[in-house]
Amino acid sequence: MQIEIDGRAIGDGQPNFIIAEIGSNHNGDFALALRLIDAAAESGADAVKFQTFKASSHYSRRTPDVNYLKGVSIYELIESIELDRSWHAPLKEHAEQRGVVFLSSPCDPEAIAELAALGMAANKVASFDITDLDLVRLCAETCKPVILSTGMADWMEIQRAVETCRTAGNRDIVLLQCTSLYPAPSELSNLAAMRVMRDAFGVLTGYSDHTIGEHIPIASVALGGCMIEKHFTLDRAMAGPDHRFAMEPGEFAAMVRHVREVEKAIGDGAKAGPRPEEADMYEKCRRSLHAARAIEPGEVLSREMLTAKRPGLGIPPHMMDHVLGRSAKTRIEADEWITWQHI
Repeated sequence: MQIEIDGRAIGDGQPNFIIAEIGSNHNGDFALALRLIDAAAESGADAVKFQTFKASSHYSRRTPDVNYLKGVSIYELIESIELDRSWHAPLKEHAEQRGVVFLSSPCDPEAIAELAALGMAANKVASFDITDLDLVRLCAETCKPVILSTGMADWMEIQRAVETCRTAGNRDIVLLQCTSLYPAPSELSNLAAMRVMRDAFGVLTGYSDHTIGEHIPIASVALGGCMIEKHFTLDRAMAGPDHRFAMEPGEFAAMVRHVREVEKAIGDGAKAGPRPEEADMYEKCRRSLHAARAIEPGEVLSREMLTAKRPGLGIPPHMMDHVLGRSAKTRIEADEWITWQHI
């Protein structure tokens, strides 16, 4: 399975598509948003992603406090970190100049329409919004790939969202395993869900990460994930709700480098013998048949005369039965490897 985002092939046999989730870490500062794009590009991200929402259509003013933001009005917080929508076009242009794909999660119909008019390459639906099937449908109707985060979702909620996309004629879907805690403990990552969702729904899967560090998203690569989303900041000490569990540029660059190494390490699964680079070790460090003692010409070879040891320059040990009962043509010194020329 493969899809395309902005002309980039994503899926089986392709490198992971790595998204630097800037989200609201721009802190309402356009210059900071540009710097975040620059840093993400320099760190090896394939895409940068923001979030486009309005507090008035995103949360009720009556929303109770959430535990990880105890004592903070969630409505007022969301209102304070809204993305200025006049930034969309210049942010997209700047991202393209830096060679990364511009994305933003649209959280209302107006955002979907505005971003579609700009030609945004894919739509990302947040875990919290996967049950809003009207929103999912509108994203799917843009005819761009739909990335669905599945934090907290059960199987029926995921199926409804996937079927909504397909009914709208859009089959370019990526499901992201996600744990909706900030930060998320590694033991709740449930990376195996990526494989199960792929098999159950017949779509590509990846991982949206809220854990601390790089090891969990890197592990997702080995389990077949095709996409990684990781929160990104210039400095975890900055003010704002998402900075403290985000990756700084140096850490993000190291994660990207290690992901690429793991992708290469996975290989094609073939077991076809030594690679050319292993030839020296294959000859000198494998076992072959050796003389356990000096063997004179004409002696009939018995098991007691033979031993298997390194190097592998002689007859392979599995050929032992083809050697026993044959006569030595020449003297074979003790500890000498035995070749077919000796017998």
